[in-house]
Amino acid sequence: MAKCTALVEEGVESVVDRALARQQTQPVLDELLRAGAARLLQAALELEVEQHLARLQGQRDTAGRRLVVRNGHHRARTVLSGAGPIPVRQPRVHDRRPGQRFTSAILPPYLRRTPSLEALIPALYLKGVSTAAFPEALAAILGPGVGGLSAANIVRLKQVWEEEFAVWSRRRLDGKRYVYWWADAVYFQVRLTADRPCVLVLVGATEDGRKELLAVHDGERESELSWRGVLEDLKARGLSAGPALATGDRALGFWKALAQVYPAVRAQQCWVHKTANLLDKLPKKVQPDAKRLIHGMYMAPTRKDADRAYGRFLGLYEARYPRVGACLRKDHDVLFTFFDFPAAHWVHLRTTNPIESAFATVRHRTRQTHGCGSRTATLTMVYKLATAAEKAWRRLNQQPLLLQVLRGDRFEDGELKEAA
Repeated sequence: MAKCTALVEEGVESVVDRALARQQTQPVLDELLRAGAARLLQAALELEVEQHLARLQGQRDTAGRRLVVRNGHHRARTVLSGAGPIPVRQPRVHDRRPGQRFTSAILPPYLRRTPSLEALIPALYLKGVSTAAFPEALAAILGPGVGGLSAANIVRLKQVWEEEFAVWSRRRLDGKRYVYWWADAVYFQVRLTADRPCVLVLVGATEDGRKELLAVHDGERESELSWRGVLEDLKARGLSAGPALATGDRALGFWKALAQVYPAVRAQQCWVHKTANLLDKLPKKVQPDAKRLIHGMYMAPTRKDADRAYGRFLGLYEARYPRVGACLRKDHDVLFTFFDFPAAHWVHLRTTNPIESAFATVRHRTRQTHGCGSRTATLTMVYKLATAAEKAWRRLNQQPLLLQVLRGDRFEDGELKEAA
C-alpha cells in the first residue's frame, strides 16, 4: 500500500510542478486527474502481481526453482476512461505450471475502454448523436487524444448490438414465471423502407417484483397473427405458463392471440389508451371535465365507486356524444379487472406505463436521426434503450402478494378474501 501511495504522489507532484511552471490552472486539472488515475492504476496492477506471486512462491520445480515469476512488462497500451486516455504498462507473469495462466482481474486482456465508457458510447448514440459526430463529441467530453472511436468503430459497435439482440431473442425461458404482463405496439419511421414498422413489446413482472423486458418483435401492424407469433415463440422457448393478468390497449390483436396461446390470462384495459380514445371523441371545451370523471373511475377505492363514476360519465355525455358512450361501453368487462388484484399493485396494473415511458426515449432518438436505416436497426435500438431503461423501472410493491396472486388467492377491491 505504501508503494502505491508513493507512485501516486510522484505522479501528482510532477503534474503540479508543470502547472506551476506554466502558471496554468484549469487546463491542468484534467491532466492532474489523468496522471493520478494512471499512477493509481499502475500501482494497483503491480500490487496485484506481487500478491499473486506471494501466494504461489512455495510452488517450485524439482530443481527448487519457482514456477511462477515476474517477467518484465507487456507492451504499453492506452485505456480510454471517463477521465480521458490513461497509459499503462501491465506487469507480465511467467507461469510454468501446465495449463495455468495469470489474468488480471483489474485490467483484463485486450480491454481498451473502461466499463463506464462502454456505457457512454451506446448512451450517446441512442440519445441522438450521429455516427459521424462521435469523435468530436467524445473529444469534447474526454479531452483530446481519444482514439479508437471513429465513425467506423461506432458502426462495428452497432453490429455487436445486433448480435446481442439476436442472442437475447433466442434465449431460453424454461422455469420463468411472470405474474403480470404489459403489452403494446409502437410505430417507427425507417428510412430504407416505405412503411412504418410496428414493434411489438412485452414487459413482464417476475415473482420477486422486478419488471423486465420479455419480448421485442417486428410485427405486421398490431394484428392477431403478429401477436400470436410472439406468444408462440415465447412458449416454444420454454415459457409454459402465462401471467395472472395482462395490461394493454384493447385495440391490439394481442388479446385474441392471448386467448389462443395462454387462455387463462385475465385482461386489463390500459387507462392511458382508454382516456386518450375517449377524449378524442369529445369537443375540446368539455375535455377537462370529462378527464376528471375518467380519473374518478380508475382511481376509485372500490369497484362499486368506479361503477358509479362510470354511470355518471355515461349519463353526462352518452346522449350528446354517442361515439364516446360506445367507446366506453365496449370495454366495460376489462376496465376494472385490477380490482381483483392486490391494491398495492393497482398503480402498476392500470396502465402500460413501463413501455410508454421507456419508448419516449426511443422516439426522441428517431426524431434526432430522422428514423433508423433498417428494420433490424430499429429493433436493435428498441432493445438497447429498453434494457437500459429496465434498470430504473420501479419494482412492484409488497413482493409476498405476488406469490399469493400466482397461488390463485382471491382478492376483492384489493383486499385478500380467500386463500387458494
